[in-house]
Amino acid sequence: MRYYGCDAHKRYCVFSYMDKDGDHGPSLRVSNEREHFINFLETLPPGSCIAIETVGNYYWMVDEMEKAGHDPKLTNAGKAKLMMGQLNKTDKLDAEGLALLLRNGTLPEVWIPPGELRDQRELPRMRMTFVGVRTKLKNRIHSYLSKYAIEIKEVRDIFGSKGRKILGKRIEELPQQTKRSVQAHLELLDQVGAQIKSCEEQIKAVVKETAEINLLKTIPGVGDVLAIVIAMEVGDVSRFPRAQNLASYAGTVPRVKDSGGRRYYGRVRPDVNRYLKWAFIEAANVVVLNQKRWSHQHVTRLYMRIKQRRGHGKAVVAVARHMAEATYWMLKKNEPYKDPQKKEPVSSTRK
Repeated sequence: MRYYGCDAHKRYCVFSYMDKDGDHGPSLRVSNEREHFINFLETLPPGSCIAIETVGNYYWMVDEMEKAGHDPKLTNAGKAKLMMGQLNKTDKLDAEGLALLLRNGTLPEVWIPPGELRDQRELPRMRMTFVGVRTKLKNRIHSYLSKYAIEIKEVRDIFGSKGRKILGKRIEELPQQTKRSVQAHLELLDQVGAQIKSCEEQIKAVVKETAEINLLKTIPGVGDVLAIVIAMEVGDVSRFPRAQNLASYAGTVPRVKDSGGRRYYGRVRPDVNRYLKWAFIEAANVVVLNQKRWSHQHVTRLYMRIKQRRGHGKAVVAVARHMAEATYWMLKKNEPYKDPQKKEPVSSTRK
């Protein structure tokens, strides 16, 4: 049996294999032109296991490997490099290292979503990108107004229907070129808003409402859009052995350094699912905005307790982590969100 490693790049891939006895075969460079790539896959033994790194263009490669009847294994590139332990770095060494890890059963695998799910994921991800652009445009407009001490106190949201009417009058106070800049930003803001609305309609038309999505909507702060993002990004929850693993994958767990009897907590890791992290952080921020109305709920009490000791930022991440771990158990047990019961203090009086 042969174990193949594929070091993928933008324009080409380098394939290498190792047999069951640990002997390496010759490395081969294959062009990423689809026809050449397909022709090479046809030369491999049927059902070959192929380790491929999580590069930006892995989607179509995995699709072609599956169509050719092979078994692709998606690999965490960063962890794989560490486990290879190579002092030098070449395409050949990387391909051989992937084949070795695959043969030894130590390959740090990453779940490969089904093709249909990979495709549908792009809709909420596109919406998230547009929302980010909208936020930047709004912040720029606020900065223009702040530079010239223009305050609009009549409304909370200057980009609502009433706020836009007031804003249209107040920007007349700005210098000519600054006024033109604000008008251009407002025009672009309207275009982005229309794209977001169109994207949301497309999501509703394409994404089917599942039992998992309905369960996720019971989490405080999670609405229709966030429930879809969480469900799609989590995928099959059984791939996570524990709730802590899902929370770590979602980027809600800080780094830990424990040495000499002292423990230090740092920032959350950057190599996480940033879409899932965004969804849980957004839900936690909704809790913050509604903390007065939801004062009796566990998420609000958790936020207030952590905020007093560690500040707003860490408190929001703590709430997001609670939601991520709750998501695991909800999907695992097929149950809606349940507010954790407040523990009663244990009396020390002996009877």
